[in-house]
Amino acid sequence: MSFDRVIVLDWSAAGKPTMGKDSIWIGIATPTGTTAENIATRHAAEKRLAALIAQSLDTGESLLLACDFAFGAPQGLARRITGETHALALWDWLAARVTDTPKNVTNYRDVAAEMNRHFPGQGPFWGNGMKLETADLPKLKPEPPEGLAVFRQAELAGHENHLKPKTLWQLAGAGAVGAQTLTGIPMLHRLRAMHPGRIAVWPLEPTDTAPVVIAEAYLSMLKAEVAAAVIEGMVTDEAQVRLHAQAFLRLALDGGLSRLMAPDQPPEVLRSEGWYLGAGCAAALQVPLVPPRLRNDCFAMPQGVEWVPVEEALARLRSVLRPVTECTSVPLVQALGLVLAEDTRALRSNPPQPNSAVDGYGFAHAATGAGICQLPLLNGRSAAGQPFVGQVPMGHAIRILTGAVLPKGVDTVVLEEDCAIGNGVIAFDGPIRPRANTRRAGEDIVAGDIALRRGHHLRAPDIAFLAATGVHTARAYRRLRVGVLSTGDEIVTAHAAPHQIYDANRPMLLALAKGWGFDAVDLGHVRDATDLIRNRLDAAATATDVILTSGGASAGDEDHVSRLLCAEGTLSSWRIAMKPGRPLALALWHGVPVFGLPGNPVAALTCALIFARPALWALSGAGWAEPQRVTLPSAFQKDKKAGRREYLRARTTGDGRVEVFSSEGSGRISGLSWATGLVELPDHAMTIVPGDPVQFLPYSGLGLF
Repeated sequence: MSFDRVIVLDWSAAGKPTMGKDSIWIGIATPTGTTAENIATRHAAEKRLAALIAQSLDTGESLLLACDFAFGAPQGLARRITGETHALALWDWLAARVTDTPKNVTNYRDVAAEMNRHFPGQGPFWGNGMKLETADLPKLKPEPPEGLAVFRQAELAGHENHLKPKTLWQLAGAGAVGAQTLTGIPMLHRLRAMHPGRIAVWPLEPTDTAPVVIAEAYLSMLKAEVAAAVIEGMVTDEAQVRLHAQAFLRLALDGGLSRLMAPDQPPEVLRSEGWYLGAGCAAALQVPLVPPRLRNDCFAMPQGVEWVPVEEALARLRSVLRPVTECTSVPLVQALGLVLAEDTRALRSNPPQPNSAVDGYGFAHAATGAGICQLPLLNGRSAAGQPFVGQVPMGHAIRILTGAVLPKGVDTVVLEEDCAIGNGVIAFDGPIRPRANTRRAGEDIVAGDIALRRGHHLRAPDIAFLAATGVHTARAYRRLRVGVLSTGDEIVTAHAAPHQIYDANRPMLLALAKGWGFDAVDLGHVRDATDLIRNRLDAAATATDVILTSGGASAGDEDHVSRLLCAEGTLSSWRIAMKPGRPLALALWHGVPVFGLPGNPVAALTCALIFARPALWALSGAGWAEPQRVTLPSAFQKDKKAGRREYLRARTTGDGRVEVFSSEGSGRISGLSWATGLVELPDHAMTIVPGDPVQFLPYSGLGLF
């Protein structure tokens, strides 16, 4: 069986809205990528799932919804409760009794106690996590009623794969899963009822013709893979839904899922107890899961190209790079520095209602005219958060404060400084402009309009803007993970001998990546040994989205990185017609882009600012980042030869001109710190004298502060 999209649901029976660990997570995998969403309540999650199902049905996509809770109970429960053996009879029974509010208040414990009362003596359910006692629901584990097993056959089959079985009967405490089933089944029952005949539950009913299939999953099957995938700031639940969604989709696309959906079990077991995907054969999912990568030949230059002009190299990069990160829903307060993955619309207008822009007095403009205007002052006032209730009669005025909603009958406000007040009357000079000192509802933005576009890099002002429009979560790309690796026997981090040099590039590039808003991953330093470099690159390919190296990527005898990339990865050595920074190596290692920057710190920084920064922006989802250019008069003189674009370390003078560092030698690292930007000189020959206009690229416009 094949599916176009896979959704994996990690359900929660939490008693109040919650986010993060042990909350509701939804992983969505398509052939173009994987996303994850964290939802605070079961009510909101059900609405989201309903929307995703409706979207698939509308577009004709086949959908697998895999849920991490049991769809049935050990044989005997359904018959005892409903008189029928089929698990779907138990679904009907639970859906008619379990209630859940938008704030996660549910009665599943009372329903479990009701089921217990169907058995003589004690029933099977136990584990009341509430302080209040629930009659017929013991807190400690009882002996199960005669003829009722502790585990389903699916749990026992999974136990053979070293997956610890969990019992439906336990509702609270470590390892409890029963509460998820009792709250989850009624939710799925409602979703299924919304589209009769178009949603089928596996293996409880035939699924051959249904465009949407709901199945059970167990999210501990990829335990090792999940542990390896968790990065800083990510909870295990998110990694679980992502990786299981990817695994199920891969199997769905290559035919492997059909094998998982044909367990060797009697039909009566499957119909009464259910089964989870992969029970007894978890190894089918445990294969390397590789996220979408760039094509192996994406950096290749056309045959015969030797020296590449800067503009051509930038255009080539821009044409091949696409976002490599997944997107997710994050609380707005945690979204600083992230890149929006979709257009974000205002949930309400700003301002939501007409209001006053000043402290003063409000009235109907039609009651005023030229000359001295006098209006009786109404008792009461309208203040921000404390609107006036009622209507201001024509010809009357009311006290109003900045930000306060305009009461009915008020369309104009006069400043309090422009008024004389006495004996319950205000007076001011007219005429006054209609709607003076007021703000219209939605004059900033109207509900439903796009507030910020996809690809926008969220800053503090953007957070304020979205919050003002009622947006509390943002769909954003995961933060790009940028690894920085140093290689070379001559490089050390401490106690350098005369023949050694301190590692300046790695801390500089890590600081750049962090300052640009990415997750900077320190890959450390390795000696010039092929095995050591290979192992470090292998580890980096699983932990980062892009790798920056410096030095060792040219074609010399000691350029070990380039030889390894040529032999076991893909490597394109770009000879850029620029100064400084001529060599630029672009490669792929296990699908991860590698930018080999020059070893000289001056050249490394220049190439990072001109090439790596826009490339990383594109990979992060923010789109191509053009540097800011300012035309300023020069304070220097220079004869430039043709053939290469040049970048000079520079800074502005007090009189608004731009001066350059005293030496163009790339060994003078102090010039990087002295400068506040770069002067960019074009490819052609030119003579510059003081006062001539030149292009200045300020560090700030390159994301360097």
